[in-house]
Amino acid sequence: MLKWFEKNSVSDDVVISSRVRLARNIEKYNFPSKISDEDAVMIIGDVKDAVINIHEDNSYFRSINMDELSPIEKIAMVERHVISPNFVRSSIPTGLILSEDESISIMINEEDHLRIQSITNGLNLQEALDNAYKIDDLLEKKITYAYDEKIGYLTSCPTNVGTGLRASYMIHVPALETTGKLQFILDAIGKFGITVRGIYGEGSKARGSVFQISNQITLGHSENEIIDNLTSLTKQIVEQERALRIKLLSAKRLQFEDAVFRSYGVLANARIITSKEAMSLLSDIKLGYELGIFKSDVNNPINIYGLMTCIQPANLQKNINKELRLEERDIERATYIRNNLPKII
Repeated sequence: MLKWFEKNSVSDDVVISSRVRLARNIEKYNFPSKISDEDAVMIIGDVKDAVINIHEDNSYFRSINMDELSPIEKIAMVERHVISPNFVRSSIPTGLILSEDESISIMINEEDHLRIQSITNGLNLQEALDNAYKIDDLLEKKITYAYDEKIGYLTSCPTNVGTGLRASYMIHVPALETTGKLQFILDAIGKFGITVRGIYGEGSKARGSVFQISNQITLGHSENEIIDNLTSLTKQIVEQERALRIKLLSAKRLQFEDAVFRSYGVLANARIITSKEAMSLLSDIKLGYELGIFKSDVNNPINIYGLMTCIQPANLQKNINKELRLEERDIERATYIRNNLPKII
């Protein structure tokens, strides 16, 4: 089965993916920051009993023992947005429930007892939310959540109290970034309770003009309000990015085409390349493809974000089942790109 990031979507020219995370805690246990290892293990068992071997929309859920994974395998999951960096660093026993296509995951004993995550391609936040709530409802039939009638779901972080919902879009905005107009947008949307972060969330840097845009506060807002507000602002960003792309292409088409084809040439022939450079060049190719500068073979469609994911350091090493030094990774990355870069016509 294809992973979620290996699939294409009509709207993924700007919006790569939609993601929701539901923060939940179990009533009879302390929050993870105060929990004992014994109780942490009990929580893992409770969640596994509630969800394992359940099929939902043809997705098979399997249980993963995090202690059995190597550091590289854990970081590879972070790079694929399956788990969070904080989950990897947890000092208490943790567990993971994961669907076959990695679109749904349940982190057990992260900042909260449960982090139910659902990802879909493109501008499709409602579908992601619906999928997350299916799992949430399934769990709530067997587990009693920490819930207050007045304020909603109780969470470790005050900003998640209420719905416990954190929604986000992953966007590719090279035109806005290169022209410097993105910063004006970031300054404006902060007033609406929206934040923009790098590709791996809080504390991470943007690579390849890929950013995450998400809500900051859940208390006092319904799920629909959060989704509608975030989607409305994201659609405005999408419109501005698309308009600016056309404007730039119309003004200097030859220079634009030259830059895109040069980027393709480097990736198609490089023998050593860093992840930073590769992400920048792949961003150019993604933009060129979406503007119709070149097309892909119908039998070999372009999925640049999937390639961006696979060339990250840990996933490269996981792919060949070997730990590599920095320069060795750069060599392996160049080889992987040459072998997997879609042919253009």
